[in-house]
Amino acid sequence: MKVELIHPLFKQISAVADKNKIDAFVVGGFVRDLFLQRSSKDIDIVVLGDGIELAKAFADTLHVKKNVSYFKNFGTAMVKTDDWEVEFVGARKESYQRDSRKPTVEAGTIIDDQNRRDFTINALAVSINKNSFGELLDPFEGIKDLENKIIRTPLDPDITFSDDPLRIMRAIRFATQLNFNIHPETLESIKKNKERIHIISFERISDELNKIILSPVPSIGFKLLFDTGLLQIIFPELAAMHGVEVKNGMAHKDNFYHTLQVLDNICKETDDLWLRWSALLHDIAKPPTKRFVENEGWTFHGHEDKGSRMVSKIFRKLKLPLNEKMKFVEKIVYLHHRPKSLAVDGITDSAVRRLIVEAGDEIDPLFVLCRADMTTRNPQKLELYRHNLKQVELMVADVAERDTLRNWQPPITGEEIMQTFGIAPSREVGIIKQEIRESILEGRIKNDYQEAHQLMLQLGKELGLTSTL
Repeated sequence: MKVELIHPLFKQISAVADKNKIDAFVVGGFVRDLFLQRSSKDIDIVVLGDGIELAKAFADTLHVKKNVSYFKNFGTAMVKTDDWEVEFVGARKESYQRDSRKPTVEAGTIIDDQNRRDFTINALAVSINKNSFGELLDPFEGIKDLENKIIRTPLDPDITFSDDPLRIMRAIRFATQLNFNIHPETLESIKKNKERIHIISFERISDELNKIILSPVPSIGFKLLFDTGLLQIIFPELAAMHGVEVKNGMAHKDNFYHTLQVLDNICKETDDLWLRWSALLHDIAKPPTKRFVENEGWTFHGHEDKGSRMVSKIFRKLKLPLNEKMKFVEKIVYLHHRPKSLAVDGITDSAVRRLIVEAGDEIDPLFVLCRADMTTRNPQKLELYRHNLKQVELMVADVAERDTLRNWQPPITGEEIMQTFGIAPSREVGIIKQEIRESILEGRIKNDYQEAHQLMLQLGKELGLTSTL
């Protein structure tokens, strides 16, 4: 089979390879995506010889020496152009030790290089030398697997996954991204070798989790992770949400599948990774807060607060960033039930003000999650929930515009209270500051400096303080 490599870059590499009498092939993801008609800007070139030398020669022809990165320990080089990142590496074969995913590497043939690939669809190679330009090498019927939408290992899957257990995560990630099925033998091998995941760092695991979460339908991946037993190892807090308990004839919903539906729903509205993480974690504390109350049924009181506090522990374990991204997820998880409660319990100006103040810039993402959190199959209920939530959203917009409360801080600071009454930090300062805050949020005074200042003087007087100004 001939493959059309239209971009002139391939002819340029071909000319350099022929001039240096080096056999060169385009391999891996670029070839796969070419057949899937997916855009790709990363090109992997495997050469029979020194990949770094070919990269240097190619960079010379483009006059882009400054855009070349060499990794001599790995025998690779990266050439960056305006539109492409081209990696050159010598063909190699690999052997593994039981306790490490880092292989012993030696020079090999193009077949050796294809043998070491993770999946048949990533083992495709296309010659770019002039005398065989565009010829496809497909020793494992990767094209057939692309047509049938199958993820399958080129060699014995037990060896493939035991050698490098990260391939277990990659199999599930590719199945999720491409909406492919994992071959039964490959899937069975994942279950058999799942414990090998322990030798993989959480940084690598989380990188694959993030790619699953950023997929169009992430639930595909998380169901596979659960069904293979991997989720119970790498993310037990999420796996613990699975299942339904029945007591006195009363059952709660399966919070695991509900969460996956919320995650899929939110993906229709946002590509933001951390808002998607918020959807995944919004009910994470339901298992530890679950209680059965007579005449009331199953309750999950306080799961928002506990869930928010669980976020940092989960992020630490998974080696996710412990910065403003984590704080964003904590806040969304903490507040995710608040708009729904307002819609059910009734909307008051004071409750809306509190929501605006607590959410700050995250008020819009919060409503995105709330919309995604509507998973009832009853069309009448769904319409009612949507209507009520929309009313809350409209009132938030109205109150925010009237009171200018987003990212709000009370107009009187603790420093001003201390200066006014000539006192040091004390209980009285906290009382005055809190009462001013509550008075504004409850609508007893306007969000206005003059009214807040008058209230400060009045409160000080009631506490036996005298203004020194």
